[in-house]
Amino acid sequence: MVDEVVLKNAMETAWMVYRAQHPEVDAHDSRRCLLERHLHSRSEARASDTEQLAGFGIAYLQRLSRDGC
Repeated sequence: MVDEVVLKNAMETAWMVYRAQHPEVDAHDSRRCLLERHLHSRSEARASDTEQLAGFGIAYLQRLSRDGC
């Protein structure tokens, strides 16, 4: 399992990048919680570094946007 600090940093990085690309998204949008759950499950599947997890998170958020979340 990945370190909680790495997970938190990856989540914050992915969320910050996503919101920079989508300024209309509120800081407390429900997608933030979905992102956190997604990265937590991803991190349990295999140990990763912050950048890799953040990349997974950004890709996940982009898919949510296309699906109309």
